[in-house]
Amino acid sequence: MILKKINVAHRYCRLILKHKSIVLLHTTNNVKYCSSTIKKKNEYKFNGPSLKDFIAKDLPQEQTELVNNEDKIPYVDDMVDFGQNRKVYIEVYGCQMNVNDAEIVWSILQNEGYIKTNSVNEADVVLLVTCAIRDGAENKIWTRIKQLRSVKRWRGKLDPLKVGILGCMAERLKEKLVNDTRGAVDLVAGPDSYRDLPRLLAKTEAGQKAINVLLSFDETYAEIKPVKLNEDNVTAFVSIMRGCDNMCTYCIVPFTRGRERSRPVESILDEIKYLSDKGFKEVTLLGQNVNSYRDLSSSSYFMPSNNTLASGFKTVYKEKKGGVRFAELLSRVSDIDPEMRIRFTSPHPKDFPDEVLDVILEKPNVCKNLHLPAQCGNTEVLEKMRRGYTRESYLTLAQHIRDRLPGVTYSSDFIAGFCGETDEQFEDTISLMETVKYHNAFLFAYSMREKTTAYRRYNDDVPNEIKVERVKRMFSVFRRDAEILNRQFVDTEQLILIEGESRRGPTQLCGRTDGNIKVIIPNTNLPIEESSFNQDIKPGDYVTVKIIESNSQVLKGKPLRHTSLQEYEKIRQNSLKSKNVSF
Repeated sequence: MILKKINVAHRYCRLILKHKSIVLLHTTNNVKYCSSTIKKKNEYKFNGPSLKDFIAKDLPQEQTELVNNEDKIPYVDDMVDFGQNRKVYIEVYGCQMNVNDAEIVWSILQNEGYIKTNSVNEADVVLLVTCAIRDGAENKIWTRIKQLRSVKRWRGKLDPLKVGILGCMAERLKEKLVNDTRGAVDLVAGPDSYRDLPRLLAKTEAGQKAINVLLSFDETYAEIKPVKLNEDNVTAFVSIMRGCDNMCTYCIVPFTRGRERSRPVESILDEIKYLSDKGFKEVTLLGQNVNSYRDLSSSSYFMPSNNTLASGFKTVYKEKKGGVRFAELLSRVSDIDPEMRIRFTSPHPKDFPDEVLDVILEKPNVCKNLHLPAQCGNTEVLEKMRRGYTRESYLTLAQHIRDRLPGVTYSSDFIAGFCGETDEQFEDTISLMETVKYHNAFLFAYSMREKTTAYRRYNDDVPNEIKVERVKRMFSVFRRDAEILNRQFVDTEQLILIEGESRRGPTQLCGRTDGNIKVIIPNTNLPIEESSFNQDIKPGDYVTVKIIESNSQVLKGKPLRHTSLQEYEKIRQNSLKSKNVSF
């Protein structure tokens, strides 16, 4: 009993210290009104915007009401002052798009008076940005929810903690996340509902559960500049499009992220200019199918082409015409800052026409590292996956790219044990890996997802132990070939962008080559190109390195000198010309 009283007193003192800077406003009789609004169970749910929000753009001008973000929202009680300096802790799971989504979320909440914290124990709100692509990804979230439920119970009513689930898992499971977590989850918001977070959080402060998982046909968060969660980074992610129209039979993304829609090109260029001014040295363009980008709100500067797909590839949808395509966007982005590296992910192999390859070849700051997701090496399985290509067309594209982009490095995705995959069909995947050879690969056992075409049409009939053995086999082949590929860099000079300290400590630094291969170097000072002065190496520096050692994962090098991207490229071009190498 004594310990219980001490525990309550400790929580009460902690609550006072934590919120001593908060000024409570609008403390009226509305408090009683709010407590009476949560009597019925069905009032815990919020279904988000109604149909009129999606058809408003099609109504006559006089019937369309424009809402200013700064206007008072009438359906939020006066007692709620949104942020009130509440502390938010954000955890990110899954792909780079989720990292970018977390930055959008933080930008929205920061504007409403919330404060970011790096500690769960200090937080008033914990938000998990989730992934739903596989069972393993979701199991991590379920485990984390159980942990947070314990934290909520320990803190009690004197120091309440609100927990929100955002992103793809929120979109897939919806109310289940509230109903099946025994009070652990207070808020559920899908990828297109982040603008609504301040209102949803306000509802949770009134004791209600809040859910908004409506998908949008046009939401791109174009005018929201993401606020970087780690301000020390020299690399950044920029979302250029959202959603996916490919409808691969195994993939949940079209159901959790919605249809494809592209950001206006000018908003992308403005964000990258902003990042350049802030000193970022590398930007990765993001999208579920990033190279299918098509901005229909702008006029194209490029000459239109009839070849929108790579040779031998097809789609499940009709040809899309007009607008600014990915090749043009890539060219215009690369012109903003010649000293800023440009990468992009995740592309689809079908969207690599020669126009895209030509831009990559012509622009020194567009990295010659391509993610070329194969998923499988057998034509019959690829057809069941609805990938839109055969084994032969994929191999032809990979060779075609190598011919046009000498020195290109590949990464890829592979799935083992898709519905009905036989041992012979799996061997085709192994032989494709051995033929193309990848510097990096993401290897997964197939995980059936509800709502997908495979869930409706096929049986997940490959035993789990066989899936696991196949993944191990793929991993062994990949590591063997990656070690051979990396060995070819030994005794060569490479340009690396320094990202920061190595995991081994401050005496070593890590950076990446144009081909996205990690390089470890000693932390020392170096001469500047065409100068007698030495200078320390810091994140964001370009350094010429001689590679002296390699394995399947990293290269080790000896730093030679400071340089710039353009200066290094000029020296490289002159060296190749002296060897009579043509371009």
